[in-house]
Amino acid sequence: MTAPVRFPRFFVTSPAPCPYLPGRSERKVFTELKGPNADELNDALGRIGFRRSQTVAYRPSCVECTACISVRVVANAFQASSTQKRIWKRNRDLVVSVCKPWSTPEQFELLQRYLAVRHPGGGMAAMDEMDFADMVEHTPVKSYVIEYREPTTDGSQGRLVGACLTDEQGDGLSMIYSFYDPQHETRSGLGTFIILDHIQRAGQVGLPYVYLGYWVEGSERMQYKVRFRPMEKLGRDGWERFEPAEQASAIERAVTARQGANADLPRSGIEGSLKDGVHGAQERYAHT
Repeated sequence: MTAPVRFPRFFVTSPAPCPYLPGRSERKVFTELKGPNADELNDALGRIGFRRSQTVAYRPSCVECTACISVRVVANAFQASSTQKRIWKRNRDLVVSVCKPWSTPEQFELLQRYLAVRHPGGGMAAMDEMDFADMVEHTPVKSYVIEYREPTTDGSQGRLVGACLTDEQGDGLSMIYSFYDPQHETRSGLGTFIILDHIQRAGQVGLPYVYLGYWVEGSERMQYKVRFRPMEKLGRDGWERFEPAEQASAIERAVTARQGANADLPRSGIEGSLKDGVHGAQERYAHT
């Protein structure tokens, strides 16, 4: 292994408002991903809780908070719930294609509709097509866009209803950003289906994990992640599996919190979440 992988230079962002928990601030430690060993470095950092944002790998480094917990689904042991089985059956006719990490106008239009319903006024609201292209195409590692389309009877390309920017790491698939049609006329659970497809896909190619990023208990938009079992979380002593009773309790708390939320507010992430690596994020990673 060469020196750039063994000894990357790390930096820390200035404190900024936390996007997940009101009244708290966040900061991140990060390093650049570049050169011929970018994949190896990204793999190594992914195993200790880093995430990729274009050409940067980062993880939270908050002074007084450890709420962001890295989680991953154990693909070869996954057990779908009854709800997840229904979602899979309802959407398994979708045509799934693995595409090169090139952005398209059709993807961008779908992203805009997704954001307008799921994250109105969020950090990506000002994103234009060039920003989206940067998010998808500025990758120094093995990445692709997985598209989910409606089936057709004549063999033509169907309507795009979901997509996910995905990294293939040495031990799993890392879901960088997913989006989908939030108001489909006949389908529901598309966000969950995309995760289920990644779990199946990882198992088929012998990759043990699907990385879902950070789970933040108390942040409604992050609670969907804890519903996939079995799941591992990263702690001080490395990765450890959620105990079944512990995860069941976390799921129950997530359901209770969701039921108690104001039904008039926009839905904010039962099947999707606010993620880094989006419009404006790169400016935070300045080497100052």
